[in-house]
Amino acid sequence: MKNNIGIWIDTHKAVVIRFSNGEHTVKTIESHIDTKVRTPEESKKYGRFGGHYLTYKKNWENEKLEQTNLFLKILLKEIEDCDAVVLFGPSIMKTIFEKEIKNDLTLIGKLAGVFDTNSMTENQMVAWVKDFF
Repeated sequence: MKNNIGIWIDTHKAVVIRFSNGEHTVKTIESHIDTKVRTPEESKKYGRFGGHYLTYKKNWENEKLEQTNLFLKILLKEIEDCDAVVLFGPSIMKTIFEKEIKNDLTLIGKLAGVFDTNSMTENQMVAWVKDFF
C-alpha cells in the first residue's frame, strides 16, 4: 500500500499528515526557531572593543540558521520511508524545505509538489492532503 505524506509547514511548526493503508495519522513538530531574539544583558545594538565595533546581528542570524537546519533535518527523517510527499503552507519555509529535499538524491523523486495555502485547521489539512492524493 502507498505511504503518502503531506506536510503543512511554516516558521513555527510543521504538521505531518501520513496516509497509509487507508488510515491517517497527524503529527505536529515544533520548530523552536527564534524569530525575535532578545537577551536582557544586551542594551545596545553593538559592542565596542578598542577601535572595533561588533554587532550582535550576525550571531542572531547564525543561531536562527542553526535552528532552521535542525528543524529541516527532523523533517527529512520523517519522509525517508514515504512513497510521495507534498508540501503546502503560507510561509517561505516550504521552499527552503523543498531545496533540502532536492539536495538529497534519495528523496528528490518523492516530491509530488509544493503549494501555497493559507492557515488551516487540522481537519482542513487532512482533507487537503486526502484530496491531493
